[in-house]
Amino acid sequence: MDLSGTAVALDGLGVEGGFDVLHEGIRLAAADGIALRVFGPAAKIDSGLSGVEVIDSTDQITNDDDPVPSVRSRPDSSIVRAVADVTEGNSDAVVSLGSTGATMAAATFGLKRSKGVKRPALAAQVPLPGRTVLFLDIGANVEVRAQHLVQFAWLGAAFSKSVLGVEKPEVGLLSVGEEAGKGREEVVEAHAALVGATEFDFIGNVEGRDLPAGNADVIVTDGFTGNVVTKALEGTVKRVVGEISAAARKNPVSAAGGLLLKPALGGLRRDLHPDTTGGAILLGLRKTAVVGHGSSGPEGVANAIRVAARAARVDAPGLTEEMLHRVGADRGSIDSGSGV
Repeated sequence: MDLSGTAVALDGLGVEGGFDVLHEGIRLAAADGIALRVFGPAAKIDSGLSGVEVIDSTDQITNDDDPVPSVRSRPDSSIVRAVADVTEGNSDAVVSLGSTGATMAAATFGLKRSKGVKRPALAAQVPLPGRTVLFLDIGANVEVRAQHLVQFAWLGAAFSKSVLGVEKPEVGLLSVGEEAGKGREEVVEAHAALVGATEFDFIGNVEGRDLPAGNADVIVTDGFTGNVVTKALEGTVKRVVGEISAAARKNPVSAAGGLLLKPALGGLRRDLHPDTTGGAILLGLRKTAVVGHGSSGPEGVANAIRVAARAARVDAPGLTEEMLHRVGADRGSIDSGSGV
């Protein structure tokens, strides 16, 4: 996809690796033709790259700050200014690799929810063998009702179709059993509401043991469960790949086999590394917002920017709102919560 001409507002504070990592990530993204407006300390960020403008900002909302009051009381902070840049029409999307809470609060307040959306959801692309799974919610909503889970399914399906190119996404609902009646009350109700969906294939309940197999394009759950599960998957993959590599170095025979495995293990490590997907996208807003990993390397920074640019390029928020409107027309008013 040609991303030239797409403008992204980047919160330039929060990358744990420092400004060298940030700058290299900016350079990689700018090489794709993405225009960048970076909100951070001008004295520490090189503005000499083509298509990159640095807007001097030194106030950072950190993980130690209470997100909501901080966002409301600190309009000059880098994340609030970056979001405002999108609201004012100077940029098409916003990216931050700083405080997740502050990014979600600033984006929700500044970009506003799409029509009919009850709660935005934070969605992560999880690269698994066979396919990349969109997993949501992973932290924006700790407690949910059935109608929220149903909307998450539609939000995820719309993004999977418009940005990831999946023609008819398979959507699963995370629960404790495959049967329709298994799980908490809100999960059972959501399952019943999703049966018969026409714009995606609802495959029913998905159990935790099925996740590594990538049985669906989109997997839906509440934010608490999603956050725990995705971090557990990430940690497990990292440990397993590390143990296989260590075993391959134990003795000369293993080392010989390890040389044969090295290309495959290297490819697996790259595919499953968080930098590969770049970050999570906040779905259900009128404009695109991406939350990157603070621990990202240069490629992770660049990929977070690329994800935001791709979503903005195809107008993922607009396509999502259009799909929600269609299901609302088919199943009752979304705004009143009587359909979904």
